[in-house]
Amino acid sequence: MTEHHVTTQSLPNDLRACLTKAARQGASDIHLIANQCITIRLHGELVSIGDSLLSPQALESFLSEHLDPDDVNRFETNRNLDLAMELDTQETADANPDANPGKQRFRVNLFYSGDVPGACFRVIPSVVPNFSWANFPTTLAKKLCSFRNGLVIFSGVTGSGKTTSLAMVIQEILRHGSQRVITVEDPIEYRLPSSGQSLISQREVGRDVNSFADGLKYAMRQDPNLILVGEIRDEATARMALSAAETGHLVLTTLHTRDAKGAVTRLIDLFPNQNHAESCSMLSIGLRAVICQHLLPSVFEGEKRELAVEVMYNTHPIAAAIRTGRFDSLDNAILAGKKDGMVTLDESVKRLLQDDRISRSVANRTISEPSLLNG
Repeated sequence: MTEHHVTTQSLPNDLRACLTKAARQGASDIHLIANQCITIRLHGELVSIGDSLLSPQALESFLSEHLDPDDVNRFETNRNLDLAMELDTQETADANPDANPGKQRFRVNLFYSGDVPGACFRVIPSVVPNFSWANFPTTLAKKLCSFRNGLVIFSGVTGSGKTTSLAMVIQEILRHGSQRVITVEDPIEYRLPSSGQSLISQREVGRDVNSFADGLKYAMRQDPNLILVGEIRDEATARMALSAAETGHLVLTTLHTRDAKGAVTRLIDLFPNQNHAESCSMLSIGLRAVICQHLLPSVFEGEKRELAVEVMYNTHPIAAAIRTGRFDSLDNAILAGKKDGMVTLDESVKRLLQDDRISRSVANRTISEPSLLNG
């Protein structure tokens, strides 16, 4: 994946305006669709910027000016392209006063729709937020940072804050230990500096390594304490991650699932049926925790979304259910594991409602059993 450095002065006026607005307001994404208004996603909602339509010529001009010739060829051949981009700008990505006002990074996906190009710019915050800002439970953060080996999975749908939570955990580990950290990402989003006696190397799929599986393989030879795998997408990566977790390393990764149980079944389903018993056994030993995140609209208009989390630790009942493939019992095991710090998504949503941070309609849409809100 290629990273480009450009200046906002060279961008089309309407595109520069949308980038500036997104940076100032804290939008997560900018959508550039030919013959439509430039649109940002702000606190989970799509908001148009102005009423002018983006012409195909303006977008094509921007792409031809700021993509390398090789990238242009790949885009035209494959009709899709992923890359990271860094812009020089005087606007910050959010209201955080510690943010660097001179740089703004984006994860960019380019695509064709018919004969015209389109683009989605994902805004990458310029600094890692703290746990308090993200409303990430402090007891959960301490627990995660205390693990020295095993597999920790962050799950959730796209845009649920998984990457941010991973970055917060890694930053905390870097601050308070002598750790060798290696990340394999697609693309690199947060830039994490080495801290104290800790060392970090961040590697990008498509630029530094060919795949997540290759990145994991080479990371194992680089004396790691902690390995971040941006996402587990295939059997090779899943097998390498479980092997690393079993051999004394702490492995953090993400999966796109709605709940903790889904993360377990999704991981196992990456293996052929004949290998399910083996992979269940490995996961029951190597897993440490699954944290499933949902970002819900705040009851306060214009405020950032509220974090709801489901937490599953690998206690004896959880390990037994995974080892024997009794995945349907995981939900009840989480419910029964409250004394161990486990939290169901329903309970997390109920707390947000009781604290007047989300509306009842949002809670009803998210919770699995709405009657639980009446207790």
